[in-house]
Amino acid sequence: MPLFIFAVGLNHKSAPVEVREKLSFTEPQIAEALTQLEGMNGIEGCCIVATCNRTEIYGACTDMEAGLAAVKRFVIERGRLKPSEFSNYFYVHTLYDAIRHLFRVASGLDSMVLGETQILGQVRTAYQRACNERASNGIINTLFQQAITVGKRVRSETGIDQHPVSISYTAVELAEQVFGGLAGRSAMVLGAGKMSVLTLKHLVAQGVEKIIIANRSVEKAQELAQSCNGEAIPFHQVHERMAEADIVISCTAATHYVIRRPMMEDVMEKRGGKPVFLIDIAVPRDIDPEVAQVSGVHLYDIDDLQHVIDKNLEERRKAALEAEEIIESEIAQFLRWLNSLFVIPTIVSLKQKGNQIREKELDRALGKLKHLTEKEKKLVGSLASSIVNQLLHDPITQLRQYAATPEGHLYSEILQNLFCLDVPGQRQKHAPMRLHVVEATRQNSAG
Repeated sequence: MPLFIFAVGLNHKSAPVEVREKLSFTEPQIAEALTQLEGMNGIEGCCIVATCNRTEIYGACTDMEAGLAAVKRFVIERGRLKPSEFSNYFYVHTLYDAIRHLFRVASGLDSMVLGETQILGQVRTAYQRACNERASNGIINTLFQQAITVGKRVRSETGIDQHPVSISYTAVELAEQVFGGLAGRSAMVLGAGKMSVLTLKHLVAQGVEKIIIANRSVEKAQELAQSCNGEAIPFHQVHERMAEADIVISCTAATHYVIRRPMMEDVMEKRGGKPVFLIDIAVPRDIDPEVAQVSGVHLYDIDDLQHVIDKNLEERRKAALEAEEIIESEIAQFLRWLNSLFVIPTIVSLKQKGNQIREKELDRALGKLKHLTEKEKKLVGSLASSIVNQLLHDPITQLRQYAATPEGHLYSEILQNLFCLDVPGQRQKHAPMRLHVVEATRQNSAG
């Protein structure tokens, strides 16, 4: 029986956080929801992609109208939503558009940060969860496996994720460029807020060996230091310890400069002129701009970082155009496979009918040829099988080829009618739905 793909969801672009949080799921809740969805009328397989910025339900159903109605009821009841909220904030994609949407999501083209990499792992986790809960089916399996492949291909062929666009990552990337690598380097981080936490994560990932964290609250600095095997110091020791750092990243809540030129001149004298990289990502700024005049000091503030980010975003946008072409080719490949599913039952039924005719006529002939030896009977049986196979070879081969075209379903139905085949699930009442699939393929191919 034909199965049709759909996607129902909301994300950071379609709905505000106060609506998105109504449909957020914990791990146990996702497992429960998958079981509930998979048992609904007409839904043969499903998968839920749930992140902080999106909740999406993907499904394969035998009846698109019934399947979407069931999911809509589920979403409204689960989120305690008004019907108007569903209409205003949720998107519904079917057939070609649902496939394209998932491929774009896995490629990072639908993310808040264009080309971000985390979403690919989240899609993979969602698929694995659906498999573990036995909520997926053949079509959902193939759809998500190919989506993961598409996400990998986009990143490897376009390099869309090779241009940092977050403040913290860009800061560390610049430091790496200045020093030609951060392995074995030392760093000092001023402040223990969210931005400092993100920056520390990137510093550790790039191999920084020694990390010193200074904060007004020593307890908070100690807590952060434990997470990265660093050292916490009180803020008044910054001046005397800064000479130990090759990289200084400052993001405090101070309302005045915490690093001034005389202080930096003293630090550079202690360092013997060895270069130091200062990154000021605080607003208002933590570092006096005159510090940049000190020999050996490389100073970047948040505007400098934003210029780099803007340039990198432009590179990501260029890569996204390449990614869209990759996605379109992958959609065409998936649709060829999906359309082939419509002809498989016809091929199976045709082969069964051919074998039934062969067995019937073979039994009748052998009943009249009782004088034949066992060897001769086998030869007659092989002859009958060869005739049936050769007779059906061309129709089956041609039908497989036509399956990848917009007219594939028509040839399948013609063959069913010519050979009087009874194919379960593909009687006339299903023809309009198949036409929708083909028409969607035709329109998008033309567009």
